[in-house]
Amino acid sequence: MHSPLLTIISFILIFTVVVVSHEFGHYLIARLNGIKVNEFSIGMGPALFKKKGKMTTFVIRLLPIGGACIFEGEDGNVSLPEEEGEDAQHAEIKKSLEAKNFNDAPVWSRIASVFAGPIFNIILAYLLALFIVWFCGADLTTVGSVLEGYPAEAAGIQAGDRITKIDGHTTHLWREVMIYSYMNDGSDMTIEYSRNGEKLTTTLTPRYSQEEGRYYIGFSGGADYIKCSNLRVFKYSWFEVRYWLVATVESLKYMVTGHAKLDDLAGPVGVANIIDDTIEETKPLGAFTVLLNMMNIAVLLSVNLGVLNLLPVPALDGGRLIFLFIEAISGRKLPPEKEGLVHLIGFVLLMILMIVVLFNDIGRFFR
Repeated sequence: MHSPLLTIISFILIFTVVVVSHEFGHYLIARLNGIKVNEFSIGMGPALFKKKGKMTTFVIRLLPIGGACIFEGEDGNVSLPEEEGEDAQHAEIKKSLEAKNFNDAPVWSRIASVFAGPIFNIILAYLLALFIVWFCGADLTTVGSVLEGYPAEAAGIQAGDRITKIDGHTTHLWREVMIYSYMNDGSDMTIEYSRNGEKLTTTLTPRYSQEEGRYYIGFSGGADYIKCSNLRVFKYSWFEVRYWLVATVESLKYMVTGHAKLDDLAGPVGVANIIDDTIEETKPLGAFTVLLNMMNIAVLLSVNLGVLNLLPVPALDGGRLIFLFIEAISGRKLPPEKEGLVHLIGFVLLMILMIVVLFNDIGRFFR
């Protein structure tokens, strides 16, 4: 029996934790650099709760998705007032002692404040991974079996071999091996592996499966787990986060090269459906297993939010960073109103994409 209330609570908690970590990164580094933050909000839509702080208004909004950390003067239309009769030198001293307008702050302070959101998402993912890996351990890159007649067998790979690199990419977890295999487009793969302490290298060409619509190497694994309830947890928790980083980047490449379909994208409704399915599948294993799986989804979403926000797209953190790096290199500040217009256009396009994905998510329920 489905538990919609548990799904809703889990959805709200996961999104809130992920968004708060992102916006808190912006907020903390901005304040440490003396930049005033006008609003720190969680959610979208009408405000449900407002708390006016000394410099910042904290807001909780109706829809539990998204958030914002709005800096003073971020769009170039707010500035610190100057008293009548003040000379320019006095005004500059006053500004240096007060919370700065975003555009008055040094360029590297602004870069740090914008970059901090995605970085805090990665930090959150690592902290959650520590808990998950401590209790679950890590899946090593040991080949469990080799399928007869497939490229892996012809290349000489055997059960028990440890895959160490694929096309120059170091692999620490079996899921990394799987992501490189899944994303392969039929190109030759150079695989480095170890057998009884000996380092070996082979090159193979994956075989295409018409039935599955993807290429296969021809081996399986993922059953060789290592316990991490010790100091190993710090190393393998980073490998866990690194895996999600690799998976996110490789998935983006997969989409950009035209391999992905609209159904491969998921918005909030799609994520809620994934949470619901995960709860139903893991409930028989106990509440603690459900908790671990919810934390795993939070790691995935936190890494995704961090990476996607760094894309050089207007309105995202990556788009803002492009303008800031141009300023840092050229030494000239771009007109805030022109930059604001670019970000506005980017925001509108992102909203259109979100609406398309939302309707596609809803449409899945009627197929």
